[in-house]
Amino acid sequence: MKVFLPMGSFRKALFGLVLIPILSYLLISFFFAHHYGFHTTIYGIDVSLKTRMEAETILKEQIPNYSLQCIERDGEIDEITGQSIGLRFKEGCDLSQGLQSRHSLFWIRSVWSRQSYEIEDLVTYDEGKLAYERSRLNCLLRTVVEPNNVGFEYANGSYRLIKEVEGNQIQQDQLEVAIKRCLQQGIRTLELLEEGCYKTPKYRMDSPKTIETLRLVNRYVSTRVSYQFGNDREVVDGETIHTWLMVDEDLEVQLDQEAVRNYLRTLSKRYDTVGISRTFKTSSGKVIELKDGLYGWKLDQEAERNALQNHILLGDRVEKEPAYLQTAFGRGEEELGNTYVEISIAKQYLWFYKNGEIIAQGPVVTGNPKKGNQTVTGTYMLNYKQKGATLRGVDYASRVSYWMPFYGNIGIHDAPWRSSFGGKIYVRNGTHGCINAPYALAKVLFEQIEEGIPIVIYDG
Repeated sequence: MKVFLPMGSFRKALFGLVLIPILSYLLISFFFAHHYGFHTTIYGIDVSLKTRMEAETILKEQIPNYSLQCIERDGEIDEITGQSIGLRFKEGCDLSQGLQSRHSLFWIRSVWSRQSYEIEDLVTYDEGKLAYERSRLNCLLRTVVEPNNVGFEYANGSYRLIKEVEGNQIQQDQLEVAIKRCLQQGIRTLELLEEGCYKTPKYRMDSPKTIETLRLVNRYVSTRVSYQFGNDREVVDGETIHTWLMVDEDLEVQLDQEAVRNYLRTLSKRYDTVGISRTFKTSSGKVIELKDGLYGWKLDQEAERNALQNHILLGDRVEKEPAYLQTAFGRGEEELGNTYVEISIAKQYLWFYKNGEIIAQGPVVTGNPKKGNQTVTGTYMLNYKQKGATLRGVDYASRVSYWMPFYGNIGIHDAPWRSSFGGKIYVRNGTHGCINAPYALAKVLFEQIEEGIPIVIYDG
């Protein structure tokens, strides 16, 4: 037999089925308006389903039992206990912050999720005791090994990396901040490495900057510059260049410019020939020693320093002559070549050889030794030549047709005011240091000589 409920009764029953759970949920929500939810902790201490007053009692009891484990990089553990630093619940701390921070209607979430509340100024401790306990941590008592960046070592033509040193040096300011944060939040484990308490290398083997720097230094030492000095060679390669390189703490590569300068000074001392003593076979067949003068090879050290540095930066491999301030016609015994002017002061005579053949020769007048105007001796070269010049001194101004200077304002020129040359004229009526030549000799010499041609002057 079927029983039918009146429509009104059915609605009442359905309303009851819906209302009862809602009222029950609201009643439970009212409970959680004054109680913490399930799985709730404050300062790492379980206060689930407790009122504010009950939670305060629990915290007062358990906070002094707090301990912080400080775990070092190698796994060793130090401990700071709450009792050793006078850690306690701070009277007057308002625990209602935790209750007010969530809506009680959502209490059901706490059934399956954990909630941890941070309460400001929850604890207090003795700063002096904390400083003492911190100073006794083993990580601060060990012999300090400072961290070092990755290193660069040159061997067998290239650089290799030397692994960085992690070290064990503690950043004490960071350690203090981390410990205090743990104390305030109730954190019980402090990983020193994760919290950045160690002073660490800035660059490691796998750092992008390391890889870039390694590429640079290996390019630099791949350079090979072969300098030609006649039959001699001087090679600059990685064996030398690596001694000029420095990698600073920011892994920037520095090329020691002073070391490059010193190297070029050494080359200059070895191969420059300006002012050196050299043997010379005179027109009379006698072999003499020439000293002083301005003729010869002279390295342009600054220009070559710039060039060499650029070669290194680009990793060039070149054979070249270095930059010179001035050059000679050859090296060694061939330095003077076979085109030159020869002047004997004793004989008051000039010879001009071109390609080994005498082109012009004749008597001359040199500087007056009695007046301190003796002509310089040694090996020089023609600086330039000028047709039509006025030579000026303290008490004279002389017009000449052919002017060929080789040492400042000393040079070879015609002397229209003279009617004779050679002999002993220079002793009583010598020049201010120049070489006076007859017009015809000066003309031929002027027409045939070129800038840089050696001019050899000797007494004998």
